[in-house]
Amino acid sequence: MLGILMLDTVFDRPLGDVGHPETFERLGIEARQQLVHGASPQRVVREADPTLLQPFIDAALRLQAEGARMITTSCGFLCLFQQALQAAVRVPVLSSSLLWLAPLQAAGQRCGVLTIDAAALDQRYLAAVGARPSTPVQGVAPGSEFQRHILGNQPGMDVGQACADVVQAARQLVQRHPELDTLVLECTNMPPYADAVRAATGRRVEHLVSLIQSQWTSNP
Repeated sequence: MLGILMLDTVFDRPLGDVGHPETFERLGIEARQQLVHGASPQRVVREADPTLLQPFIDAALRLQAEGARMITTSCGFLCLFQQALQAAVRVPVLSSSLLWLAPLQAAGQRCGVLTIDAAALDQRYLAAVGARPSTPVQGVAPGSEFQRHILGNQPGMDVGQACADVVQAARQLVQRHPELDTLVLECTNMPPYADAVRAATGRRVEHLVSLIQSQWTSNP
C-alpha cells in the first residue's frame, strides 16, 4: 500500500493528481491518504513552516503502522523534509518529484523544473535533492488560474485554463533553455497536464506519479 501525506486542502484534484483517488488505482497501486491538519499550501510553499515537520512525521508513522510500504506527499516543496521523514520510518519515502533530478542529471539528462511558484523554489530545494544549482526553474504565471486556486486553496478551478497555464510555463522554459531534454513537474497538481506539456514541448516529462510508478515494483 502506498501512503500519501496530504496537505489540508479543498481545491479541485483532477484525475492524475496525487490526491485523486483513481490516480493510483488505475496503475494497480493501492493508496491510502493521511491528512496533515493545518498543512495549508501557503504554510508549505510560501512559508516553508518548520513546525509542520513533526505533524508530517507523525502522519508518516501512522501510515507505516497501517501497512504502507512506500510513503509520498502531495506537495513537491516537502523535499525539505525528505531526510527527516526517511529517518523516521523504515519504508522508502518519495517526498517530491524533484528527487528525479539528481539521477537524471547523473545520466546526462539536461533537466528543467516547472513549479507552482518560482519565487519560492530557491536553492534550498535543489540542494535538498542533490540537484545541480544551475537547474533552470520556471513557474506558472503569478496569479494565474492554476496558481491562484492551488496556493489560495480555492475550489472551482477551470481545469482547461489551469492546463493552459502549465503549458504556457513549459513553453517559456524551453524557449529560455532549448537545450533541455527533460521537464520535471515539481507540483503534484501538474501531472494531469503532463501529456499536454509533452505534446507542446516535445520533451520528456516526469513528475511524482511517474517517480512512484518507477520505484514501486523495485520496493516489494
